[in-house]
Amino acid sequence: MGNSYAGQLKSTRFEEVLHNSIEASLRSNTLVPRPIFSQLYLEAEQQLASLEGGGRVDNEEEEDEGEGGLEPSSPSNAYQLPPPPEGCCTTDGFCQAGKDLRLVSISKEPIEVPAGFLLVGAKSPSLPDHLLVCAVDKRFLPDDNGHNALLGFSGNCVGCGKKGFCYFTEFSNHINLKLSTQPKKQKHLKYYLVRNAQGALTKGPLICWKGSEFRSRQNSTNTCSSALFPPLESSGSLTAFPGEPVHGTNSSVPVGAQQAGLASDHPSGTTATGPTVFNGKESPKHPQLAKSGLSVPPRPSGLGILPNSGPPKKRHKGWSPESKSTTDGGFPQGGGNKAKHEGTGIPCVPQAGLVGPASVTFPVVASGEPVSVPDNLLKICKAKPVIFKGHGNFPYLCGNLNDVVVSPLLYTCYQNSQSLSRAYEQHGASTMQPISEETQLLLTVYYLVQLAADQVPLMEDLEQIFLRSWRESHLTEIRQYQQAPPQPFPPAPSTAAPVTSAQLPWLAGLAASSCNDSVHVIECAYSLAEGLSEMFRLLIEGKLSKTNYVVIICACRNATIDSCIAVTGKYQARILSESLLSPAEYQREVHYELVTGKVDSLGAFFSSLCPEGDIDILLDKFHQENQGHVSSSFTASSTKKTAVLDASGVPVCTSYRLEPRGVRPFQLAVAQKLLSHVCSIADSSTQNLDLGSFEKVDFLICIPPSEVTYQQTVFHVWHSGVLLELGLEKEPVTKKRAEQHVLKLDTEAQARFKAFLQNSFQNPHTLFVLIHDHAHWDLVSAVHNVHSQGDPSVGLVDRLVNCREVKEAPNIVTLHVTSFPYALQTQHTLISPYNEIHWPVSYSNGVDLYHENKKYFGLSELIDSTLSGHSLPLLRYDSSFEAMVTALGKRFPRLHSAVIRTFVLVQHYAAAMMAVSGLPQMKNHTSVETLEITQNLLNSPKQCPCGHGLMVLLRVPCSPLAAVAYERLAHVRARLALEEHFEIILGHPSSGITVGKHFVKQLKMWQKIEDAEWRPQTYLELEGLPCILIFSGMDPHGESLPRSLRYCDLRLINSSCLVRTALEQELGLAAYFVSSDTPLEKGAKNEALESDGEKLSSTDEDEEAGMEGCFEAGSTSEKRSPVKRERSHSHDSASSSLSSKASGSVLYGESLVPLSGPPQGELARSPPPCGPAEEGRTPGEIQRLRVSQGSTVTSRNSPGLAPQPDSSLRTGRRSLPVPAAPSSQLSSSSSGSSSACAVPAANVLVLQASQCSMAKACRQPPIVFLPKLVYDMLVSTDSSGLPKSASLLPSPSVMWTSSFRPLLSKMMTSTEQSLYYRQWTVPRPSHMDYGNRAEGRVDSFHPRRLLLSGPPQIGKTGTYLQFLSILSRMLIRLTEVDVYDEEEINTSLQEESDWHYLQLTDPWPDLELFQKMPFDYIIHDPKYEDASLICSHHQSIKSEDRGISRKPEDLYVRRHTARMRLSKYAAYNTYHHCEQCHQYMGFHPHYQLYESTLHAFAFSYSMLGEEIQLHFIIPKSKEHHFVFSQPGGQLESMRLPLVTDKSHEHIKSPTFTPTTGRHEHGLFNLYHAMDGANHLHVLVVKEYEMAIYKKYWPNHIMLVLPSIFNSAGVGAAHFLIKELCYHNLELERNRQEELGVKPQDIWPFIVISDDSCVMWNAADVDCAGERSREFSWSERNVSLKHIMQHIEASPNITHYALIGMRKWASKTRGREVQEPFSRCHVHDFIILNVDLTQNVQYNQNRMVSDSSVAIVPSQYICAPDSKHTFLAAPAQLLLEKFLQYHSHRFFPLSLKNHSHPVLSVDCYLNLGPQISVCYVSSRPHSLNISCSDMTFSGLLLYLCDSFVGANFLKKFHFLKGATLCVICQDRNSLRQTVVRLELEDEWQFRLRDEFQTANAKEDRPLFFLTGRHI
Repeated sequence: MGNSYAGQLKSTRFEEVLHNSIEASLRSNTLVPRPIFSQLYLEAEQQLASLEGGGRVDNEEEEDEGEGGLEPSSPSNAYQLPPPPEGCCTTDGFCQAGKDLRLVSISKEPIEVPAGFLLVGAKSPSLPDHLLVCAVDKRFLPDDNGHNALLGFSGNCVGCGKKGFCYFTEFSNHINLKLSTQPKKQKHLKYYLVRNAQGALTKGPLICWKGSEFRSRQNSTNTCSSALFPPLESSGSLTAFPGEPVHGTNSSVPVGAQQAGLASDHPSGTTATGPTVFNGKESPKHPQLAKSGLSVPPRPSGLGILPNSGPPKKRHKGWSPESKSTTDGGFPQGGGNKAKHEGTGIPCVPQAGLVGPASVTFPVVASGEPVSVPDNLLKICKAKPVIFKGHGNFPYLCGNLNDVVVSPLLYTCYQNSQSLSRAYEQHGASTMQPISEETQLLLTVYYLVQLAADQVPLMEDLEQIFLRSWRESHLTEIRQYQQAPPQPFPPAPSTAAPVTSAQLPWLAGLAASSCNDSVHVIECAYSLAEGLSEMFRLLIEGKLSKTNYVVIICACRNATIDSCIAVTGKYQARILSESLLSPAEYQREVHYELVTGKVDSLGAFFSSLCPEGDIDILLDKFHQENQGHVSSSFTASSTKKTAVLDASGVPVCTSYRLEPRGVRPFQLAVAQKLLSHVCSIADSSTQNLDLGSFEKVDFLICIPPSEVTYQQTVFHVWHSGVLLELGLEKEPVTKKRAEQHVLKLDTEAQARFKAFLQNSFQNPHTLFVLIHDHAHWDLVSAVHNVHSQGDPSVGLVDRLVNCREVKEAPNIVTLHVTSFPYALQTQHTLISPYNEIHWPVSYSNGVDLYHENKKYFGLSELIDSTLSGHSLPLLRYDSSFEAMVTALGKRFPRLHSAVIRTFVLVQHYAAAMMAVSGLPQMKNHTSVETLEITQNLLNSPKQCPCGHGLMVLLRVPCSPLAAVAYERLAHVRARLALEEHFEIILGHPSSGITVGKHFVKQLKMWQKIEDAEWRPQTYLELEGLPCILIFSGMDPHGESLPRSLRYCDLRLINSSCLVRTALEQELGLAAYFVSSDTPLEKGAKNEALESDGEKLSSTDEDEEAGMEGCFEAGSTSEKRSPVKRERSHSHDSASSSLSSKASGSVLYGESLVPLSGPPQGELARSPPPCGPAEEGRTPGEIQRLRVSQGSTVTSRNSPGLAPQPDSSLRTGRRSLPVPAAPSSQLSSSSSGSSSACAVPAANVLVLQASQCSMAKACRQPPIVFLPKLVYDMLVSTDSSGLPKSASLLPSPSVMWTSSFRPLLSKMMTSTEQSLYYRQWTVPRPSHMDYGNRAEGRVDSFHPRRLLLSGPPQIGKTGTYLQFLSILSRMLIRLTEVDVYDEEEINTSLQEESDWHYLQLTDPWPDLELFQKMPFDYIIHDPKYEDASLICSHHQSIKSEDRGISRKPEDLYVRRHTARMRLSKYAAYNTYHHCEQCHQYMGFHPHYQLYESTLHAFAFSYSMLGEEIQLHFIIPKSKEHHFVFSQPGGQLESMRLPLVTDKSHEHIKSPTFTPTTGRHEHGLFNLYHAMDGANHLHVLVVKEYEMAIYKKYWPNHIMLVLPSIFNSAGVGAAHFLIKELCYHNLELERNRQEELGVKPQDIWPFIVISDDSCVMWNAADVDCAGERSREFSWSERNVSLKHIMQHIEASPNITHYALIGMRKWASKTRGREVQEPFSRCHVHDFIILNVDLTQNVQYNQNRMVSDSSVAIVPSQYICAPDSKHTFLAAPAQLLLEKFLQYHSHRFFPLSLKNHSHPVLSVDCYLNLGPQISVCYVSSRPHSLNISCSDMTFSGLLLYLCDSFVGANFLKKFHFLKGATLCVICQDRNSLRQTVVRLELEDEWQFRLRDEFQTANAKEDRPLFFLTGRHI
């Protein structure tokens, strides 16, 4: 926790004080040494304000006055001087070592002064004319204003040199001061010692002990001070470091840590003319004062607790900061104290370590007359008044300080609201003033007036009120400022006259006059002391019994006011005072009350309530009467039903089924989001995660030290299959192996975590995922916590999860998982907002985003159920229980509320169990809610043949109280003989589950478990067990609850701990999944909720009273919270008026008040019913009302069961004697409840269902009972509809950066909430993220850290286990690749030959034999399966040999692939990162992105008949591959090697890869494929893609095509590459010829590679014998380097024009490989001889494209001159697509007629797979197949040139009816071609058979004519 200071903590100071504190602790005689932060005051920049005459002084000034001062008649404190040690010096002026200390003697001697020390002069009574020289730590000396001196002392003796005196008493003895009074540094350290110009030590100025020396000069300096320095209270914001939050202004500091009264409200002025040299150093002035117009509040002082309640001794004189106290609120005594309650808005203070804890009091710096706290104040008032210091000075308190609490919380709130936020300075805030003190106080009064009697003030509310007021005033000022002409002075702050201090008391009184004395205003004439005295007098006289708040105002001074506010309401004061305890103190307080027997009186009181006598006596009597059998009344109500038996005769429940395990759509979606974020980390340019380097995944799940959570997580891991999927274990996986991956963060965690780190270090290729589950637990820093060194459990999470090894390990990803991420979303967080994964919403705009068969019910759904119009609310409170607690709180004011609440609730449960078991009179001693719970608990097993029951969760955070509750309930259960009806389980985080043998047997039978040793280890395994689970521990640790949970009783949670995380964590226990087919929304339902159907009914009169008797402000001025007027009628589920209609004797000393019913005035003032009698009711309420009116109505879910009222009970007996109070205070607190003022039913009607409770549980969320305070906070909403609880401080370990912050909005997404908290919260020093900013990581986050947040119990564990699975699969996928796995097509058409040209084992082909091999015209590449077959003379093709044509859209969808493990020689895309290829990729620091040059290169392009200019982008690292001109640096050529070059580390052939649109996925990283060999690789890209390719591949050579190629295909790029390389070959031949190299020796080959070639294989052949074709072969991965070097080493290599390789396929068989080498078509990866292929031309009219327009291909052609819609596409594309899919329209005889193909002259066009084509060339000397014996079914002439003549065509034979298609560029050419080729001689044409492609004239359509053979 620590104090919050108005300044900055100096690290050196901190370390020194820490050292001194430790030393003092070792030497201390007190029980609890003072914690260090209480000693440490920080230097605060303070403006000096003028002092008025007779100004007030503070404690230290009074002490300085010795025996005089404010208590002249008090006796002197006798001081006994201890005897000096034997043999020591006792001479005055000398130390005990005999060294002279007198200034006159040693003034010229050199004195060693340690750093941080000053020389001062001490006055000795026995040497009045001398000063003794002392060296004192300057931190224990005051500044110029008399402030900021540390308590205590640290000094050295300058004589003998002895150091380390930690007590002034000890030091005064050493220097022989010989004092007769208690030694005080303030009295005896008088002067600073300074050196003059001669270097001699002389007396300097007086030491300013709290301004005492200035009292004589006040009048003379008053005018000057007033003119120079403005008053402190009108100051602005705190001065802090730029960009830092102002920690000192936070309301989260312990009460008393920031002083409630401040002496520096009137600081002294100084008239120093220059700096004074203190021992050679400058005086400790404040140079910042002159620069800043702002000031800070003065430093806080320690707070203390007196062990006695009497008036303090003379030494203390009230509460001096020097007062020794048994403890101090500055820092917790234990490590856990501070993390819980820091900054909750109601801070907490550690408690004294006394035998019995004393009341916590909060002394403050004060001035003026002391105020004595009356004796017996607590006894008279029944609560400790809580006094909030407001403005100005606060007087001393003395006397019975244990009965009062003083807090600076309001003062801090006022200070915060006066500090202008930087966020508003842009609006001209520099010209605006903060809210005045008068306005602040007046707004505070307004706020208190409107609070209801059951509400507690919150500082957050007040801050928002101030913020709204400030904004409104400034909006007006901003408009004035913007509209007004320029003025030399800023405009007036506001047009409205401000409130003056004189008007303030009158206006405050006027505001308070409307609340019927709920707020009482006291005006003081001189000081707050008289007002406080008046308040204490009124309290003692009982005149403030109806008053909740007392506002004390002293406005007598000119410009400032003094104020304080006392909370005197018993309810509010108790909650506020108890909220100041930390969790550890709270537990210690309760434990103390239990062990000391303080609670005995409470037990005795409960015994006296029972009219029949002591309840235990009644229990014993019942036990004796019913021993051996269960009570008849209990068994009589059992429901008889026919049971279904299984084969063995055991009853079977047909409604119950085990939940099937599986991953829900939501979980899978979130797991995929997690994977996406991990991939984005890997894909970023920061290189923080190299996923490609990992081969497997391992993980460790860290969980809080809860045995149940541990077993639950182990169970999830064990049964999820994740260990098998990750390859970490083999079948069968044992639980022991699963435990290795779950770490419970207890004392044994460090050893296992160290082993985890060692494992991650030893396995760099394994990706370790460190999952920090329940990550909001234990955020305590191990570095900034002084107690962490001694206690290994403090800061354990920080030491493990945030250790350096985890942060720096490149193979560890940290995943924080939590339902409450707020404390991890601060300004200092390590988690990037981009690495947060939030659980998605289930629906958007009414549409279900993820179809699931279950609906999640969380906090928002629980709150929604309370809205009017919904079914019975799931959130409820118990008004009778609350009334009982309030009444007992007044009777036992010294008992903690938790003790009272626990005892009352346990008593209610005990009475309910007795009532249900046959003691109906005990119904008067319980509440309807508790009776309902108990009845359903006991009745539920009887509704199921197997005995399935429901679970009741009883949350008791305090472990000692949980043990008491368990023992008491177990005792009552035993006496009632109910041991086998339901179990009572005490659940604690540190222990496992203990269940009786009978119930274990039942669970094993239900769950079909045969293991004899099995015992339930998780709460989930208790499913169906009727039980009360008493769940203890201050915080839930992620324990999941079973589906049989029916009631979640949270009435005992710590309602004073008002932080968002704590509240939502408790309510998260009720989070639940229900079947989504069961509606639980609005209006009447098909089936009432169980709590409705099984609820107790009321009498007719009670129900009427419930409709009308809504409490409003009556004569007792007790208003109720207005928030429930629009809510459902059943928040107070049965609204039993234990209190509202309780009757009986009064049990303590106030007047007897009959409580038989509400006064008529209250009923008259209540609102009328809201329409018809049944309007606004839920179905159950209507039904219950009808039952009470006499009609026979049964529950919808229990047919045939009639009500059976117990006629023996009467309404008059439904009462409980309680301590009397005004009736409305004890009344029901649910305004508008169904029976708010009515007595609950005396006759019990149990409408039991005939259905197993487990089946109902699947359809209904649990019902939650809350404390009234928490309920109101949840159902209260702000303007956006957000619950008020969401606006609380998110976590006790963080604090707001400013009170000037916007409110959260209901419309905010989880991401927006995260950004909100990241902007407006900072961690406290105790938070593990606190040091991130100091370490210089303000804007940087840990790159491998993620945060998964989702609602409680929604399935986050299953999600991250699924994430691990898909992450592992992805890593495997990263090491695998999908390759095309397609069988070669048309293999059956190959010519079978007995002659084999080459042996299978030949490494290279024999050139002569190879030339004799026939060329295989048939295309075997499966990618061309949809192409027309090219026929040759030896083919005999049947129609069924060809497959069925595919649809166009199936062309790529249906290509078969196979997954293959990437070899170490694979080619990679841009996502691959490894250390070996960083330099190759250009990420090496020597090769920066900008280190590349652009070079132009021009050559003549023969096809276009013009010069083409290309551009090369050449990185600096690749310039050695090129030749540049000297000088000028112009690109001349690309270097080519020689044919004769022999190098094993060099690839001779340059590789060109044309690519478009594949900058990320193209496989351009050939580093591993080339096995590191030197090679030349050029990417051929289009002009518009140059920049993006350069970005992704900065170290690759780019060949940029001209812009005219932007629309060209890959064929154009191939041809341009060929032309360019041939031109380069000529250039290189010319260049090297000058060097004596022959032209034919220049290497002529290039590689043109597809950008998807990934791996290369070699086949190892094993032949059976010589020239035998029987062989076996195996494949192995080889590098591209190996392949290329093997090919380049082939004999006669330059005689080959084109070389390629067979594409891999898994089904390739040996029979298909007849020859090791073949002459055929090659694809994808070709090695081209640019010399031999020089004359091979490129047909630019061909258009092979995979893209198509969204029009059917039949419309790609039309009749000429028609009005057909023209398409924006090239004519060639339209033609080819039409012929591919509709060629049968032109060639009907050719369809599936493969023996009579279509003759295609000079050009191959794809006519579809069902038509075969025979290709012939008209060129002279061309090699064509023999067609003399072939008859063709069609003729295709495409753009015929002059080589095609009539005689050429007459050599071919056609079938009768064969069709002809002639295609030309225009209609004229079409006619000329028909005439030139004499086609009309053999072909018949019709005019209607002329067509054109369907494109516009400017796109030059193609025309064609069809005809038939005659």
